[in-house]
Amino acid sequence: MKRIHIPEKLKEKVRQTAKHRCGFCLFLQKYLPNMLRIDHIQPISKGGTNVEENLWLLCETCNGAKSDKTEAFDTETNTMVPLFNPRTQIWDEHFEWSDDYTSIIGKTPVGRITVAELNLNKTRLVIVRQEWVLAKWHPPKD
Repeated sequence: MKRIHIPEKLKEKVRQTAKHRCGFCLFLQKYLPNMLRIDHIQPISKGGTNVEENLWLLCETCNGAKSDKTEAFDTETNTMVPLFNPRTQIWDEHFEWSDDYTSIIGKTPVGRITVAELNLNKTRLVIVRQEWVLAKWHPPKD
């Protein structure tokens, strides 16, 4: 699929609104070697557009895991549930940190399926968070 151009001014506005951190795992840009990516919450392949309301910032890992997913099956409620929308939903309402701040726990159906579908607690992410906790870089403070 051909990439649709997003103007640099709009990208910067999204970066600022997202506080320069991933909408799912909350990794901060200043601690990542790769640039955070502009993501289409509703993928272009599913009718999404380049409007600001459909754009958010994701790290390379979350962006790759999300791909064009917008929902998944929650086994606890036996229903299809939308993925977390970082633009319209509040992270703390759907997720919490484990006691040691290295794992993300889904508190709601949206949180549970987002953690599972995006594999937000894969081993290498937990290891990075452990190191960032030691360096006092994590969890991010608002």
